[in-house]
Amino acid sequence: MQVFQNYLRCLLTVLAALLLAVCPSQADELQPSKAHAIPFDANRILGSKHDLTSLNHRAGVEAMADVAFNNYDNPCVYCHLPPEKAAGDGEAAGGIIGWNRIRPVAKQYDIYNSVSLQETVNRPRDISMLCLSCHDGTVAVDRIVFKPMGWNSDKQATLHMKLGADSDINHCGKCHDGDIAHDVRVTTIGTDLRDDHPISIRYAGLANDNPNFKSVDGPQGFDNGVTLYDGMVECASCHDVHKPEARMLLRVEPSILCATCHIK
Repeated sequence: MQVFQNYLRCLLTVLAALLLAVCPSQADELQPSKAHAIPFDANRILGSKHDLTSLNHRAGVEAMADVAFNNYDNPCVYCHLPPEKAAGDGEAAGGIIGWNRIRPVAKQYDIYNSVSLQETVNRPRDISMLCLSCHDGTVAVDRIVFKPMGWNSDKQATLHMKLGADSDINHCGKCHDGDIAHDVRVTTIGTDLRDDHPISIRYAGLANDNPNFKSVDGPQGFDNGVTLYDGMVECASCHDVHKPEARMLLRVEPSILCATCHIK
């Protein structure tokens, strides 16, 4: 028995090391620069709302994993490529380049626009597609390109549900309606982006001559953590998936978030 316990302890140690190896290997693609002061800690995902491996534990039921979605026993693989894969390996399979998510259909989105908007709003770029691939409700939460090594295919889920408020059997809203279970609508963006802050748009304050926008502190954005990606505003500019303790995953307090960029 002691030999078995020692073996099990050793195995768990190795698995923990592999888990930490998966997430940091992709951190530089999420953060625009190694020099940018955004802390990255794979452990912060564990037990958070983005940790699908612990969903049953948090909810106190056993009705979701292996029924509603695949539990891959590794929270990182729902976004990050396995360490043995290169950034472009999943593109031919319909994946988002650099990530382990299936790409949504870009043309399905209704894009934000305004007569007062000076910059061009583009179709969502890959860094925002990563978020939308769950939160627009068109792709199942477990639709990844590469399953982790050693995953037991016998645990294949039957439903592969999507994060949407629709009441059909394919969407989480079937039960998560605020009555049977907590309301999923707060996490559902959908494909109509006209009522959301524009994404994949060039930050208007880069030229330092726009009276309505503040100048950036550096090429990666602002010192308080609000981030630009190649000069563009994306979902992750304001939201940090690796900051689960923050309300709505915001990089800064809501009271100062808008004033980080906007002068009026």
